[in-house]
Amino acid sequence: MKKKNIINLIKYYTERNDSAFRDEAYEVAVDFNRNNDHELGDYIMALLSDKNTFVPQALNGKMDYLRKVDTASSTLPLPECIKDDVMGIVNAVGYGAGVNKFLFQGAPGTGKTESAKQLARILNRQLYIVDFDFLVDSKLGQTSKNIAELFAEINNVPYPEQIIILFDEIDALALDRTSSRDLREMGRATSSVLKGLDGLNTRIVLIATTNLFDSFDKALIRRFDKVIDFNRYTQQDLREIAEIILEDLLQQFKFQGRNIRLFRKIIALMNPVPYPGDLKNIIKTAIAFSNPHEDFDYLSRLFRQTRPDFAGDYKDLQNMGFSIRDIEILSKVSKSSISRELMGDKK
Repeated sequence: MKKKNIINLIKYYTERNDSAFRDEAYEVAVDFNRNNDHELGDYIMALLSDKNTFVPQALNGKMDYLRKVDTASSTLPLPECIKDDVMGIVNAVGYGAGVNKFLFQGAPGTGKTESAKQLARILNRQLYIVDFDFLVDSKLGQTSKNIAELFAEINNVPYPEQIIILFDEIDALALDRTSSRDLREMGRATSSVLKGLDGLNTRIVLIATTNLFDSFDKALIRRFDKVIDFNRYTQQDLREIAEIILEDLLQQFKFQGRNIRLFRKIIALMNPVPYPGDLKNIIKTAIAFSNPHEDFDYLSRLFRQTRPDFAGDYKDLQNMGFSIRDIEILSKVSKSSISRELMGDKK
C-alpha cells in the first residue's frame, strides 16, 4: 500500500465519497494480493463485498436470454491453489486490460458455479446466467441466430462494468465441432459462440463452466483468457473442507453437539471423500434429519450414510478405530452395555 492510497482513503472518507472510497480500497486489496499478502487482500475484499452500497441496475428491461442470479448463498470452501486462481481473476479484472473471459472446468460439485457467485460478490457486480432453455431451438439455424442476439444483448447493456455473464454448463453449445457424434446444428452454434466471444465488450466479465472439458471445442478453449481446473482437491483438502462445512451447518441449524474427533473418523471412512458439493449435501442431510433433542444424532446418521450396508457389531466398530464413547454415540447404546459385550467377546 502506497502513501497516496492512505491519503486518498482519508480524503474520500472525509468527503463522504463512498464510491471513490470503495474504488481506492479495492485498489489497496489488489495491491496486497499482487504482493502475495493474500490473507489481508482477501479480508479487504470480503469487507467490500459485505458493504451495502448502491449499485445501479445494470439490466432494467426485459432480457430474452439472461436471468439474474441471487448471489447471497454461502460458498463452498476451496483449496489454496484454486482460491489463488480465483483471486487472480479479481486482480485481472482490476487492471481493466481486457482479460475478462474465464473457463471453469471440473467435475460436478467442485464449486465452479459457487465461485462465480463469490466473484460477483467480491467485484460488487450483478451476476446474470444464460438461459439455455430459450437459447437452444429445434428449428434449423435458429440456435445460431439466438446466440448472435444473445451477444448483442450482452454488448448493449448500459453498465457493462457492473455485470458478470455466466454460461453455466456451456457444454450444451461447445462440444467438439469435429466430432461425428456432434450434430451439425450444434457445430454451427459453437461457431456462433466463437464469434460472440471474439466481439465481447472487454468491460464485461464472462465466466463459462464445463463438466466435459475433454470433449470441449479446442478453438473455443483458446478464446478464454484463463482456464481454471477445479479438480485439484487432495483428499486432505476435502477432509479439511468437510470440517468447515460442518461448522457452518451446525451454526445454521443452531446445534450444540460438536464432536470433531468422531466426525473426522467418520469422514476418514469415505474412500474417496466426495467433492464439496456432494459432501455438503451428505452432511446437511444428516443434520437436517437428526433428532433436535439428541445432540449427536447427526453423527449416527452420517455414519449410516457413509456405511449404509454396515451389519457388523461393536467389535467391528472398535476395529475401525472407534472408542467405546464413539460407539455409544453411533449405536445409542450405553457404554456399560457396550463394554460388557466387548468383554464377553474376549472370554
